Amino acid sequence: MVPLDVLGPGGPYRSRRQETIRGLAQDPVATLSLAPSLYVTRALKAMRRAPALPFDARIAAFAQAGRAFATQSIGGLTPEEYQRTVSVVTGLPIGLVRQAVGDLAQAAERIRQSVENARPAAAVGSWRDPRARDGAAVWTRRGEVFAVHAAGNHPAVHQGWFDALALGYRVAVRPSRREPFTPHRLVTALREAGFGDEGIAFLPTDHNVADDILRHADLGMVYGGADVVGKYAGDPRILPQGPGRSKILITAETAWEPIVDTLVESISGGGGVGCVNATGVLVEGDPAPVAAALAERLAALPSLPPTDERAVLPVMPVDPARRWDAYLRERAAGAKAWLGGDSIVGDLGDGSAALRPAVHQLDSPFAEQLGMELGFPCAWVAPWDREAGIRPLRDTLVLTAVTTDEDLIDALVAEPSIANVYVGDHPTPWREHGLPHDGYLAEFLMRTKTIRR
Repeated sequence: MVPLDVLGPGGPYRSRRQETIRGLAQDPVATLSLAPSLYVTRALKAMRRAPALPFDARIAAFAQAGRAFATQSIGGLTPEEYQRTVSVVTGLPIGLVRQAVGDLAQAAERIRQSVENARPAAAVGSWRDPRARDGAAVWTRRGEVFAVHAAGNHPAVHQGWFDALALGYRVAVRPSRREPFTPHRLVTALREAGFGDEGIAFLPTDHNVADDILRHADLGMVYGGADVVGKYAGDPRILPQGPGRSKILITAETAWEPIVDTLVESISGGGGVGCVNATGVLVEGDPAPVAAALAERLAALPSLPPTDERAVLPVMPVDPARRWDAYLRERAAGAKAWLGGDSIVGDLGDGSAALRPAVHQLDSPFAEQLGMELGFPCAWVAPWDREAGIRPLRDTLVLTAVTTDEDLIDALVAEPSIANVYVGDHPTPWREHGLPHDGYLAEFLMRTKTIRR
């Protein structure tokens, strides 16, 4: 089995408390050391005392680490062994894992662009800048140590904390115990590239110790569901990253038939596991033809083991898949129709099941199911009209608005709870390096300070 040690300021640490990480067939794959509370406390104190690397050294280290992460053996695993391990443990299709590796490496290569895009145009990066002689706004950190309670639904989610490290924070990553392999590999590569043992740490813990990491950091970010968002919403030191609830709006003057591929990609791209996948489709007029077309297309996706190169759907052990099916049936009880199949369980005959897409038609744009987000392709198609306005579209990470109504676009862009608006034929999972995901992380990490030399 692969040993995943704690990676703290003193180097690798193998604790007495360990957890076995199992594959889909329940075979042991890795042992994950769990850091005790005292270790976490001392680790974050040591990180706080450590100096930050100079900016150019940080950028160079990121580029080196990104290349190593994608192409070299790290922690005893070749890139191919790492990718297969993630696939058999999480059930994510191997092609999706491979694509995520490329995305992470590219994000590391382009980290300078990411952090510089976030800096206010009038601000300088250092008090040494000649423009500070007569007075200038200097872009500076709000703290020294940044903690992350990472998600485990997708490897590429770890791009979310790159900016903090590039901006000079020392970063402590608490991995998801569902998928600790990606952060362990990233942290190892970054330490070896120049950030060192005190610049970045990998701190797996149990739930009782998890909050210690946030408590001893200056700022933190947590991923989770609505319960996690509610827990930390009142703490100004913590940035919660909750469900995306991404949506598509199609208004009456636009044709939906030419963009069916975009709708399908929005719902099922990347296995449908991401916060940027569309879960709600609102249609001005009759939603039934849209729902039927989506159900037909999504029903054609194959149920395959995650290590099959043709796999596109996530996989989990069959018993949890059946429990998800029962949960979905309970939540869908008020839906007008469940289309494109009668179960999400695509039994693969080996104790695992692909999570089949589900498409439901609703009667109202205010149906509570439009707020559901599950870890597979699941879409709720509902009617929408001008009287409903933007209320059903609020609390959305990505909204694809298929419309030519400029007044409506103005309202959507101005709505504070809609993070990103794509106008026209653009899938909700579309991303471009250097553009914000849910705002720039630097908006939370940094501040401007007037300096005059």
